[in-house]
Amino acid sequence: MHKAKKSLGLKPRFARAKKALGQNFLKSAAALRTIIETGEIKSDDVVLEIGPGKGILTEKLLEQAGLVIAVEKDRELFEFLQEKFMQEIKNKKLILVNEDILEFEIESYKVKSYKIIANIPYNITGAILKKFLTAEKQPVLMVLMVQLEVAQRIIGRYSPSTPLRVKQSILSISVKAYGEPKMIMKVPARYFSPAPKVDSAIISIKNISREFFKKNKIEEEKFWEIVKKGFAHKRKKLSSNLKNASPNLSLAQLGNKRAEDLALEDWILIMELKKIQHPA
Repeated sequence: MHKAKKSLGLKPRFARAKKALGQNFLKSAAALRTIIETGEIKSDDVVLEIGPGKGILTEKLLEQAGLVIAVEKDRELFEFLQEKFMQEIKNKKLILVNEDILEFEIESYKVKSYKIIANIPYNITGAILKKFLTAEKQPVLMVLMVQLEVAQRIIGRYSPSTPLRVKQSILSISVKAYGEPKMIMKVPARYFSPAPKVDSAIISIKNISREFFKKNKIEEEKFWEIVKKGFAHKRKKLSSNLKNASPNLSLAQLGNKRAEDLALEDWILIMELKKIQHPA
């Protein structure tokens, strides 16, 4: 019966996506193939999937990975997945968890390393990135489907008025401090059911670690304190945004720039200037 359901492609009774949970189900074979290829999955890999939905990506992950941990908040979808993947759960290839991903703790599963490969709920993209990039046990790789606009902010985007300058955001700086983000593929809205109002994109974040902070001898907490203050008022210059944080901090070496004009390396310089002005 289980195999018959897969081959017949029967749909669950609750086929409607729940808007409140940010559900848009991927239906593109090309996008699925790109996600799997980008994940570079090996037979001994542990893969964490966030929001498996109807299990279309889960099926592909199970073909490649040693273990898939799929976290689904929706109780109805969770029960559907339990039935769909009954054999894989029994064979301990799949651990299915009915939980909010923002409350989920990978540490309790005692895995040595893991990858996150998922079509995530768009309404909590920022929270997911923050949770796992700053986690004590970080994933080694993330391959995510996100809104195209969010992907552009993560990578850093070109401004039409100044095409040679890449606009940065606090999100792009945050991701780049922990890993190496890359845009893999644009995914049109029609590739989903129901179709969202915006296009999406597949991104990868490789080599995730805290090496940036160690190599530059920067305190992680203090770094984010300065970056957040730098972006506090987007239209103001850094000298104004950081005045209260470090009254004596000289930003002359950076000129009259705004936070969006600064690459990750510029923030290292600011931290160095801060050390000179305020030695420990």
